[in-house]
Amino acid sequence: MSIWTALPECPSADPAPAAAPPSAAAPGGPFVHGRPSDEPERRAADHPDRVRAAALRLLEAAARHPSGATAKQLARDTGLALGTTYHLLRTLVHDGYLERREGLYRTGPAVSGLTREDSPAAGRSRLDRLLGRIAHQLSAAVHFAWYKDGEVDLVAAAAAPGAPTADPRRFRAGAHAHAAGKTLLALMSAEERRNHLARYPMVPFTPYTLREPAHLPLLPRHGPQRAAPITQYQEYALGTAGAAVPIVLGSGLAAVAVSLPMTQAHRLPEIAAQLRNRVGDDLVTAAFGL
Repeated sequence: MSIWTALPECPSADPAPAAAPPSAAAPGGPFVHGRPSDEPERRAADHPDRVRAAALRLLEAAARHPSGATAKQLARDTGLALGTTYHLLRTLVHDGYLERREGLYRTGPAVSGLTREDSPAAGRSRLDRLLGRIAHQLSAAVHFAWYKDGEVDLVAAAAAPGAPTADPRRFRAGAHAHAAGKTLLALMSAEERRNHLARYPMVPFTPYTLREPAHLPLLPRHGPQRAAPITQYQEYALGTAGAAVPIVLGSGLAAVAVSLPMTQAHRLPEIAAQLRNRVGDDLVTAAFGL
């Protein structure tokens, strides 16, 4: 089902006020209490096509925050005025496309009906939900990365209070420094590892970053889950620590990692053990089904 036909037409939450006389409007648009008014945008959003387009932007923005986002965050992400954002969020929540819990908005049960369950979009949605759930349960940022086409890529991530997610561009170049990247390097063949490090040298991100390939850990491709999680303490960024566990499916190599502030580093061994227990068939299926 296409979202363009599935989304309802949003009725206006409040009747649009009568247009002000020309003398009341300053050049560049009307103002309310010294700030630009969002009424023109709200009236424009009453057009069905624009309603659907704006609602889709909100759904896409909410999907990028599996742990939930405030209305103000979604307004910033989409560029919509805050009044328009609230106007659309109310309808999306009413119709089940979004859920509102403790002031945070996240995708709702009706979203699953917009895509086929075996589509890449559905797989990504499942992965985002799983990572968001793990991040909430462990109170740690969670990152899922894989080694594909010769690159270490950050595929999906979920933040936690006090534990933000990594920058994808810096993540790719810093595989030797963060826990997920070190895990993927440990799973690579000797040739794959040499080729990767030739393109992305082991530059120091912090004074604690490993700088010699011989110091990198190694993991067997058969049964790597039995090995201890690979950790890093302030190697990727000062003030942070992380741990990762491997995921191997045939020739596919992936890793799921947690990240914590150093003030909580004492939690890392327990969190890493819990993470390993949570790497089950549902996560593997969602990850490699993208």
